Amino acid sequence: MNNPHMGGRPPASLKKPKNTKKTLARLLKYLNKYWLQLTISIICIAFVTLGTVFATRLIGVAIDKYIITFDFQGLAKVCSMLFAIYVGTSLCMWIQSNLFLHVGQSVVATIRKEIFEKIQRLPLKYFDNTTHGEIMSRVTNDVDNISMALNSSVSQVFQSGLTLIGTLAMMLYLSIPLTIATIITIPVMLIATKAVASRSRRYYKEKQERLGKLNGFIEEIISGQKVVKVFCQEEEITDSFSKKNTDLLEVGMRAEIFSGIVGPIMMALNNVTYAIVVVGGGLMMVMGLPMTLGTISNFIIYSKQFTRPLNELANQVNAMMAAFAGAERVFEVLDEEEELEDAPESVELKAVRGDVVFSNVDFSYEEGHPILKEINLYAKPGQTIALVGPTGAGKTTIINLLTRFYDIAKGTITIDGYDIKDIKRKNIRSTLGIVLQDTYLFTDTIRENIRYGRLNATDEEIIEAAKLANAHEFIRRLPDGYDTVLSDSGGNLSQGQRQMLAISRAILANPSILILDEATSSVDTRTEVKIQEAMHNLMKGRTNFVIAHRLSTIREADLIAVINHGEIIERGNHKELMETKGFYYNLYRNQFESNGAG
Repeated sequence: MNNPHMGGRPPASLKKPKNTKKTLARLLKYLNKYWLQLTISIICIAFVTLGTVFATRLIGVAIDKYIITFDFQGLAKVCSMLFAIYVGTSLCMWIQSNLFLHVGQSVVATIRKEIFEKIQRLPLKYFDNTTHGEIMSRVTNDVDNISMALNSSVSQVFQSGLTLIGTLAMMLYLSIPLTIATIITIPVMLIATKAVASRSRRYYKEKQERLGKLNGFIEEIISGQKVVKVFCQEEEITDSFSKKNTDLLEVGMRAEIFSGIVGPIMMALNNVTYAIVVVGGGLMMVMGLPMTLGTISNFIIYSKQFTRPLNELANQVNAMMAAFAGAERVFEVLDEEEELEDAPESVELKAVRGDVVFSNVDFSYEEGHPILKEINLYAKPGQTIALVGPTGAGKTTIINLLTRFYDIAKGTITIDGYDIKDIKRKNIRSTLGIVLQDTYLFTDTIRENIRYGRLNATDEEIIEAAKLANAHEFIRRLPDGYDTVLSDSGGNLSQGQRQMLAISRAILANPSILILDEATSSVDTRTEVKIQEAMHNLMKGRTNFVIAHRLSTIREADLIAVINHGEIIERGNHKELMETKGFYYNLYRNQFESNGAG
């Protein structure tokens, strides 16, 4: 599921569909580096086309010169030539097919690599505004549609084009009147294809969009399956899925129906063409015009060879339209605005003391809707700053600004006297350690999940970090110990155990500034004691920012900043704030009483 901001979120920007010609031109750019393979493939296709056209003419010659005259010796020579041509064309077809397959797969691998790398460079707000299922749909379904088109459709276009040219030239050579009679139906084919393609392209675009939404819905429901079951929403969720699935079915059916119209139209026009050739050729023979039975036979075959490329292109409408729709959606991701690059003069802090200052910071996700107003905070090296307040007050937004997931609109944030805008992003984030309420663990061993904090850490350092986080004992009791493979996001561990692994990872990273965001709100009291002890080990000697709903956990903080409606309304230590009997006092008393104490 998406991670909503505590203080609001910006609206998703509306996307306009890309121009088909521009999309095609952009796809063709990926083919430039494979010019040698494509050249060889085109040569093979040309040989196949010429061989096919010549072989068809040989059949007509065999009828007129050898079959009618019963010249079996001459017929045997023609058959031998036909056999050689068919073997050669089959070999060329195999070569070009493999070359195009290699090019297609390579291009798709490049696109898939580019989109994955692009995702790593996108700002956090993109993921806040786009469902994970929608992103996955673009990386998988849309790229697969491009793959299918490149593997077959591109070679089909070349082959069909050369076949049209070669066949038309031979027909004109044999008989101009019959050629005109043969191609008279072509304009009708082209008009029908264009009309259907225009409509089906729109439906395929809509189909891909709805498929992305459906995938996003499925991903969210799978991620939140426990919530669905706890609140007994299975029937409602199933109904919602059925509606989305039906919507996808309807637009998918429209796309397939429109693209499927082309085939029957082409077949009907082909039959009309055959009739015109036979009747026209027969009348020419009866009238004594230059026409032979072999030539009529040639024209029947050539008319099929001439219309077959059009049929094949029509049959490729589905794949091409899906590919264009998929390419547009992939390019939309590739064209997304990335995180701003570091300025050339950006500095890289070597040893961070942890002196953090927020000065008159304002921020809003959407212009005209401020989330933070005039935030002033000063964390001295080694101090613990607690941020408390109601949900939506802006606590997590402050953390998002410190990590530069978002950039501030007004004011400054400095680390050791340097404006964070003048520090390299990776440098800032490498100095920070973050332990969140919702711990994310990868499907890998416990050892590698902890090592994620510092990839060059030794096994001994990993074990030491786990000991400091109070995780070593439960890890040691597992059947495979540190080599235990975790399921999706550590689902085979308890919430407390996952939190301890997250703390182990943060300890191993050895950050100068630590951020704890509701790190103990989802565990029982006994586990909380262990986690608090682990967090105490982690917080030693560092500057700490703690977001906590359990106010009992931050009584020892050096400074507690009380935030409400994006403003710091109170500040001081626990004792001072309790004595003032203000907002914090009421929060603390309400929580204390609701927990059944006193």
